[in-house]
Amino acid sequence: MNNKFKVAVLGCGRIADMYKKVFLNMGDTLSICYAIDKDIERAQQFASNFQGCVALSTYQEIKYGDVDSVHVLTPHYLHKEHCSYFMNNSINVLCEKPIATTLIDANYLVDMKKRTQVQYGIIFQNRYSEGIQKLIDLKKNGKLGKILGVWSHLAWHRPPSYYECDWKGSWEKEGGGVVIDQAIHSIDLVRYVLDEDVKTIEGHISQRRLTSIEVEDEADALIMFNSDIPYSFFACNYNVRNSPIRIEFTFENGVATLVGTQMTIKLKNEEAIVIDSSQGTNVEGKGYWGNYHEIQIKEYYECLKHKKEVPFKPEDATKTLEIVLGIYKSSRENKKLTRKDFAII
Repeated sequence: MNNKFKVAVLGCGRIADMYKKVFLNMGDTLSICYAIDKDIERAQQFASNFQGCVALSTYQEIKYGDVDSVHVLTPHYLHKEHCSYFMNNSINVLCEKPIATTLIDANYLVDMKKRTQVQYGIIFQNRYSEGIQKLIDLKKNGKLGKILGVWSHLAWHRPPSYYECDWKGSWEKEGGGVVIDQAIHSIDLVRYVLDEDVKTIEGHISQRRLTSIEVEDEADALIMFNSDIPYSFFACNYNVRNSPIRIEFTFENGVATLVGTQMTIKLKNEEAIVIDSSQGTNVEGKGYWGNYHEIQIKEYYECLKHKKEVPFKPEDATKTLEIVLGIYKSSRENKKLTRKDFAII
């Protein structure tokens, strides 16, 4: 027990089911000491899965020395408050996306991480899929040649009941709709593969079907990266089902297409490489979250163990947030934005 990391979980809502499975699988490494939720019954239910875990309704009861790490699974608008509190108490943090709902808050968290020198990471679990990792390797070794363009399509289903809580569907609390909540993963994967900054954004958002909420249920954008790579983006969450996400990368020497969990990479005059990551959906909770949470969380604790910097740092998550908020700002102002208009430079 003494060699285990002492862990607290803040937020025991829907995504907590995923973490429960991961933590049970990591029982030799982690001791789940606290489950915290403003709904004490939810905290108690989560805590009941772990021997000795204490349920709390307020996070301020956790102080320096009580735990080594906190997982922040709370609503988007609370990420700044919660992550900064624990960092200020010298406690390591791994937070669900997005890093924050504004660039001011994101930049504040970046600065606090630098000041406190704790480990602080943001969950973008889909970067760990086998198909994406294979694509990264082929891109690095030059086999694919120059990248010419990207497009992504997300058409998911979110019924009105999905928004029947005290923060979903609100600009102030959720920070947006389909872009910041669902399609942020597509945007992040494209930015991760291309590994460069965005030059311009021309975006549009609208409410097509989910008209009882404040935020968008549809969005599209032309996003141009620094080397003049066009990224054509579309997302909606008024479809009748969760269709497989599709992202297509076109290179000089071939095309890489991600459809749901399957990556197909077709190089000129070569047999297609097909990588099926469907085992990533054999999980507790929502299948579209995949099991890559476990890979990222394990890597996070390996970094804590060996005192190494965690990957996918807050600076990285802020760049993805810049694109999300750039789409919103471009739509509000009805014009194309350059990087100085939407990013922290």
